Amino acid sequence: MYPLSFLDQLTPAVFMPLIYFYAKDSEISNAERSVALKSSLSQVLTTFYPLSGRVKDDLHVFCNDQGVPFLEARANCKLSEVIKSPVPKELNKFHAYELSDTRDIAMAVQVTFFRCDGMAVGLLINHRIADALSFFMFANAWTATARNEYGDMKLPIFESAAIFPARHDVAMYRRGGTGMMQEELVSKIFTFPASKISILRDRYTYSSGDVLAKRRPTRVEAVSAFLWSRFVAAKDLKPDPNKIFTVLHAVNLRTRMNPPLSEYYFGNICCFTIATPNMEVSESDQASRLLVQQVRESIGRVNGDYIAKLREGEHLKFLKKRAALAYQNELVTLNFTSLCRFPLYEADFGWGKPVFVGSACLTYKNIVTFLDTPSGDGIEAWICMTKEDMEMLEQDLELKDLLAVKTG
Repeated sequence: MYPLSFLDQLTPAVFMPLIYFYAKDSEISNAERSVALKSSLSQVLTTFYPLSGRVKDDLHVFCNDQGVPFLEARANCKLSEVIKSPVPKELNKFHAYELSDTRDIAMAVQVTFFRCDGMAVGLLINHRIADALSFFMFANAWTATARNEYGDMKLPIFESAAIFPARHDVAMYRRGGTGMMQEELVSKIFTFPASKISILRDRYTYSSGDVLAKRRPTRVEAVSAFLWSRFVAAKDLKPDPNKIFTVLHAVNLRTRMNPPLSEYYFGNICCFTIATPNMEVSESDQASRLLVQQVRESIGRVNGDYIAKLREGEHLKFLKKRAALAYQNELVTLNFTSLCRFPLYEADFGWGKPVFVGSACLTYKNIVTFLDTPSGDGIEAWICMTKEDMEMLEQDLELKDLLAVKTG
């Protein structure tokens, strides 16, 4: 059995989705590519053994070698028709299961062949047992194995439960209580070109103040602050004592521990930091500059001392308090996760790198996932929210002005 950590326990049991799209390869048939995928998957799962097990309770993955569901499908269209203007909800068809339908499965794969002999590899990993870094750890290992280069890879470390031991009282504190209510949702992709991101970074840089304040915002800091400002404007949000406004960012804990953990530690070794925007500031750019500072400060507080308290259960007290506030008040939040700078476009199984990497329509509202554009210099914001909120956001003129040609 593989023991879950209490950070695993706190994470919703939903699939994390990515789809890798590959062009036709004249030197290898799709039948041969399918065989190569299955063979390399079987091989790499001997190392990543929890992914072939079954999540039977809140404490363990039963590593009984039941294997990974591997589906094959055919799409009655060309690859180019899908990736030219990708629609997140349509991309869900390239996954083996609905994202909320994890059952007891740790991982699932669907390979889809197009009329043009292009192909898509849809990979789902249960978030209950892995975070984004662990997802890519596995994806890198699988592709390296397919290329017969896995001998050069470092092995995963399955010891997260020793650092964050499982608890028997965490069910009520799961992140579903952070205001991410399951509803009928829509997802859209908003693409920010590098030139427009640079404009935002300049707009949100303080010309005076301390060194931290004058530091130019990162791409993610700038785009996330901008999206919050447009979300506020689209919904015409005002200060309200009955509402709690928060901006959440996912943070990797491995590098922030004392001493730091290896990046090869597998599991959910991450947390969400919370910034509380100042809703009294009416000028949009000033509010965004303040939010950038608040996000930096909230992330900066995640240090060795913070993680020591996290290991002692202090985080659960905070979650309990937050759940009580959310019960008494309306929680208005945006949750940001960045996959920028992750090796999305390095996933080469032996027939070249993907021509496009996509996600899906997620199962929780007010989620924003950042992916690099195929060129690597822009950002795709995959935004999931209610239909009503999305319609208002899409009409925001300032948002439209900073986008590349919108897809989805």
